[in-house]
Amino acid sequence: MPRSFDVVIIGGGPAGYVAAIRCAQLGLHTACIDGWRDPEGKPTLGGTCLNAGCIPSKALLHTAELYHLARTEFASHGIRTGELGIDVAAMQARKDKAVRKLTDGIASLFRANDVAWLQGHGRLLGGGEVEFTAHAHPEHHEVIGTRYVILASGSRPSRLDLAPVDGERIVDSHGALAFDGIPKRLGVIGAGVIGLELGSVWARLGAEVVLLEAQDSFLAFTDHQIAHDAFKQFNQQGLDIHLGARVVSTHATKKRVTVHYRHGEQEKELNVDRLVVAVGRTPLSEGLFAPESELLLDERGFVHVDEHCTTNLPGVYAIGDLVRGPMLAHKGSEEGMAVAESIATGREIRVRYDTVPAVIYTMPEIAWVGRTEQELRHAGVPVRTGMFPLAASGRARAMTEAPAGMVKIIAQAETDALLGVHMIGPMASEIIAEAVTAMTFSASSEDLARTIHAHPTLSEALHEAALALDGRPLHIAPRAASRKTASR
Repeated sequence: MPRSFDVVIIGGGPAGYVAAIRCAQLGLHTACIDGWRDPEGKPTLGGTCLNAGCIPSKALLHTAELYHLARTEFASHGIRTGELGIDVAAMQARKDKAVRKLTDGIASLFRANDVAWLQGHGRLLGGGEVEFTAHAHPEHHEVIGTRYVILASGSRPSRLDLAPVDGERIVDSHGALAFDGIPKRLGVIGAGVIGLELGSVWARLGAEVVLLEAQDSFLAFTDHQIAHDAFKQFNQQGLDIHLGARVVSTHATKKRVTVHYRHGEQEKELNVDRLVVAVGRTPLSEGLFAPESELLLDERGFVHVDEHCTTNLPGVYAIGDLVRGPMLAHKGSEEGMAVAESIATGREIRVRYDTVPAVIYTMPEIAWVGRTEQELRHAGVPVRTGMFPLAASGRARAMTEAPAGMVKIIAQAETDALLGVHMIGPMASEIIAEAVTAMTFSASSEDLARTIHAHPTLSEALHEAALALDGRPLHIAPRAASRKTASR
């Protein structure tokens, strides 16, 4: 007799595995089909995020940060060290161990919640059926019945025909996390989130890093003041960022890669030991469904969904990197929970996309939630802004001799409603959660200003920025801290 489930999820990344666990918690007979295998060929859950993205990159970033601090700041703290060095093999082993612990943890959660983990490839057939091809039996295609399907197959690194990935000299973001040595000179195509994070890792470990960004502006999707501050700090750290640099061709040999690019009217050449292609990600919709199912995609390969993650097919949902919106693990997880609860309760649960935070895990970290000042200006929204530099933060000053970074709050000029919070500095990824909570519950800047923050903490900068919005910061002169922006 054919197997059947209440819900079948295709994809075991942060969107898919969270959806599977939540469905099971709500009493639904649930299966999760996932085809990811580790370098040894062992099936593993967690998708790109746990295996080749969020977690391994943060493990390497932390190692690189410690090494950088040991080289540049330990002496000022009175800490004497001998000759410093990096054991890349040990660093990679630590990273891999962290990944294994977490992926094994998801497998144990599946067992605890009675989620069936089907190891192999899943394909939507339509009409309440999914085709499953097991790793162990690739010649056999099992048809599984289900009441609901959640598509969560994720994404892959985008390819660039001018720089074909060979896995040796030219790599994608996955390959850049597995180097067996520190390149003397590293090139990165793309100075977005992925390119900056990967470039930061190897630069702090001692590589000379050059980033080629085709756009003429830096981090155009972030607040312009934050982007300006970030560009300045990255350059001071030695990241060589070329804006408006359009790659024309690449040529790889056994020892190096030559990149030809156009910068304005000039033709230029860059020679590097290794080249990372970091030009975004592409949804993994190819091979996900049978053509006769008539699942609707957009022109870029994303599955078309409404505000409830419902596709054009009854009983079929899509979430995570496979659909519109930012490709963020926590956004996919939230969609997974919302869809699971919609299926179980029959009520349409919405995700608050306006309060999804974003983080760039560089040093310093960059984090934000809500809209940027330039976006609001363009829309004609009257706003007030408040800013506080970390140079005036007692905790930041206690941590380092020359603290850099800032917090910026944007509020609606008439109602004082929080519209956006943007920050750059240490632990920004943690501090932003307070801003997300405030915006989720429709707080005003005055609510933040009236909230008591522990002293001394980095989060006090958020409190001071809220005070600055009304011209009453405590630890900087008020005139430069706030301003009104009239809509035009």
